[in-house]
Amino acid sequence: MSGTNEIVGTTVGTTVGVAVGRHDEPARDELLRVEGLTHVYGDGRNGRVGRDGRGATPAVDHISFSIARGETLGLVGESGCGKSTTGRMIVKLLSITSGRVLFDGRDISGIRRRADVAAFRRQVQMIFQDPYASLDPHATVRDIIAEGIDNFHLVSSGRGGRGARAERAERVAELLDMVGLRPEHADRYPHEFSGGQRQRIGIARALAVDPSFVVCDEPISALDVSIQAQIVNLLQDLQRRRGLTYLFIAHDLSMVRYISDRIAVMWKGRIVETGPADEVYGNPLHPYTRSLISAVPEPDPRAERARRRVEFDAEAFAAGLGGGGLAVPLREVDPGHWAAIA
Repeated sequence: MSGTNEIVGTTVGTTVGVAVGRHDEPARDELLRVEGLTHVYGDGRNGRVGRDGRGATPAVDHISFSIARGETLGLVGESGCGKSTTGRMIVKLLSITSGRVLFDGRDISGIRRRADVAAFRRQVQMIFQDPYASLDPHATVRDIIAEGIDNFHLVSSGRGGRGARAERAERVAELLDMVGLRPEHADRYPHEFSGGQRQRIGIARALAVDPSFVVCDEPISALDVSIQAQIVNLLQDLQRRRGLTYLFIAHDLSMVRYISDRIAVMWKGRIVETGPADEVYGNPLHPYTRSLISAVPEPDPRAERARRRVEFDAEAFAAGLGGGGLAVPLREVDPGHWAAIA
């Protein structure tokens, strides 16, 4: 192991229902707000028992944050921390146990009418982690990308027949060009593409309905490092050109720092630190955040040898909560920089 080790985690807590971005901030053109969002797996039936001994396992535990229009919030944490569950609740792929999601000022948590759900899903789309499993292997790229166009009837129905098909094909060709692929790729199948190309197809599919908000659920974690940079650059370019707002979910801070305006760090279903990306990366306050940052390898071999690893001691951290007592809430340590520390 390169560098030296440090063990931390004895004097801090976790967040409990604090609305990140609400406290004394200047007015922001807010597109998305999450308030007290919770998702519980298991209900005690079928022999399933959760961490509280009664069958309830909170994957996401009363988290709150907001995202301004045109902003990117990076949501980071280890596998199982609840970040992907958060994204799936926002796009209504998972039920919300408690809390609410407000999109453009409207509470969409309980919408049921088909027309309301359809209108919401036109505005909010998702890019999935696995570029292999998220594409139908039996469909052509043309049909994969045009699925949303067809479902939401975005091709002028008045033209009909060959005219409608031509308009559909033109829309698909435009989307392929937008993500760096060629028109002839439209008639191929997913297995004919590399991982990076497949993720570009997934991005084109998400943008086909012209959304304003996109949940990027670890879109680069399954790709080679060189391809990761290309996809991040593509997402940034598309954001500038189309005015998109992103929730960018990842398990490390290496690429998140460069695409995100702000970062929120999750641990065991709770947000433990949040703030401007450069501030969180340059001055991490929570020991879990410091551990995540210290795990990022340095490209310079000399810097890598000198890199100081910070080991996060989860047991010591839990003991610091007083044996299951009240969690330490987020507090503003620096302007806009919040952390769950005592």
